[in-house]
Amino acid sequence: MNSTLFLRPGRLPTNANRIRYRAWSFRRTLIAAPGPRSGPLLSRRADRELPSIDSHRRWIRTLPLFAAAIGVSMLAIFNYQKSSSSVVNSTMYALRTSPKAREFLGDEIYFAQKIPWIGGEINQLHGRIDISFWVKGTRAKGKMRFKSTRENRMGFFRTEDWSLEMEDGTMVRLLNASDGDPFQHSIGTEADQQATSSI
Repeated sequence: MNSTLFLRPGRLPTNANRIRYRAWSFRRTLIAAPGPRSGPLLSRRADRELPSIDSHRRWIRTLPLFAAAIGVSMLAIFNYQKSSSSVVNSTMYALRTSPKAREFLGDEIYFAQKIPWIGGEINQLHGRIDISFWVKGTRAKGKMRFKSTRENRMGFFRTEDWSLEMEDGTMVRLLNASDGDPFQHSIGTEADQQATSSI
């Protein structure tokens, strides 16, 4: 006996149903982005939302601090260069061996601060030296000033002022005309070497 199986025809999906099915099948739920107080992230997820970009320009706030740090660093470098120069070393040696300076300052003459601040200018190439810094001894403390100039490139430096101003305002002239210029050859030699090397 032959039996015939009849299949009921089904309805095929329309184009609209196909689009809805595709949109539903590819839709994903995204995990919210971590907030500032959400704690550490223990796992990485591919379906996590990207955090919102901060619109505030924080670098504008830190730019003045960066410029101030650069300025302070440059001043510290230039001051260290002046404090370690032969001009400062020569004036300190002359100050320690000067009877007049030891009369007012005492023995063991050295910088007043651990990190001395050398004010003024040291420009041996153009013949201009005008510096001042604080010194101290076993008796008192004072501010020493040294000024020397050079008229021409091949000449020697000529000391115009070498003085010591005490804390009470007393001015002590350390340069004695009868003794001559104690810095003429010591400072002029290095200046001539720099001028010769720059030619």
